Amino acid sequence: MTPDPAAVARWLRTRPARGAGIHVLAVEGRSGAGKSTLAAAVAAALTAPVVRMDDLYDGWDGLQAGVDALLEWVLRPLGRGGRARWRRYDWTRGRYAEWHEIAGADAVVIEGVGSGAREAGPFLSGLVWLEAGEEVRRARALERDGELYAPHWRRWAEQEERYYARHDVRSRADLIIVTG
Repeated sequence: MTPDPAAVARWLRTRPARGAGIHVLAVEGRSGAGKSTLAAAVAAALTAPVVRMDDLYDGWDGLQAGVDALLEWVLRPLGRGGRARWRRYDWTRGRYAEWHEIAGADAVVIEGVGSGAREAGPFLSGLVWLEAGEEVRRARALERDGELYAPHWRRWAEQEERYYARHDVRSRADLIIVTG
């Protein structure tokens, strides 16, 4: 099934705004489920910025650090009516790089594993879960990131397993979309 980004954007606008009147959408699912594609299309329909969890993780073992950064740098400041400000992780150099900022947005889309963490819940207007089979997801992820990701697929999948066991994101999702 191909998700309808315009329908997701319309649905989000019907949801309660959080904090300082901002509609925050989390697009969750395992690696290769199609989160980045849907998030970009929904953000375009909303004229909203996208915060990518890939920019927040502290390397291949940094899923929890990414969740912490999301809360500290993005969600809590937006919830207080402030500016979201985060550093992008440079995967090639293995360290955080330049700062990015969001101010004045009435909607924000956050995409990636960790965006729907339990602690993020009070800041979210909506949580979308994307689902696809492992072979489909692996093929998509390796096509997207190729040799950079291939040696880390299992390592990252194990972090996902631990994270989803703790946060049970799928059962808390407002929308579930099967992408393959």
